[in-house]
Amino acid sequence: MAIKFHYNKTSLQTLNKQLKVRQGALPTLKNKESALRVEVKKAKDEARRLEETLSRKIKENDEILRLWSEFNPDLIRIKDVKLSVKKIAGVKTPVLDEVDFDIRKFSLFKNPSWFMDGMRIIEELARIALERDVFDRKTELLSHARKKTTQKVNLYEKVQIPGYEEAILKIKRFMEDEENLSKAAQKIVKSRMDQQNTEAA
Repeated sequence: MAIKFHYNKTSLQTLNKQLKVRQGALPTLKNKESALRVEVKKAKDEARRLEETLSRKIKENDEILRLWSEFNPDLIRIKDVKLSVKKIAGVKTPVLDEVDFDIRKFSLFKNPSWFMDGMRIIEELARIALERDVFDRKTELLSHARKKTTQKVNLYEKVQIPGYEEAILKIKRFMEDEENLSKAAQKIVKSRMDQQNTEAA
């Protein structure tokens, strides 16, 4: 990235300010990046754990699942899913608060006795599946934020900070050269004047 600048004090001051801003922000960005990396891992691990729990619960209820053909799926449905937002390292992430089910009335005498257990199992499996989905989404959001933060860290660390330092150095060298030339010119003028004064005397 080419940094535009002029060979003067104003440009030097502007570049110094920009450099200080980036040098000051870099440690914060690095901390954010490492915090996000940890949170991404936690969210992935939790999503994986919930997936395993869901599979295990489905296997545990294998016996009842064979009877599902008798079950009326219209008896239970998800009415509402309540989510809240939690900020993690400045990133808004979803949190599953509550799952409301709509359970239709049914006769306990006309239906198999395991229907009540079936309702409980469906509620439990649905909650686990929804929580897993929430953690998958959380992982996506945190991963995206971590990638963007990593890009910004790399931009500052590998491009902008070295670019500003190089531009500042070029301006300083130019100004030093200009000052040296000015001093040299003054010396030449002074020595000529001294020479002319000596010749005139």
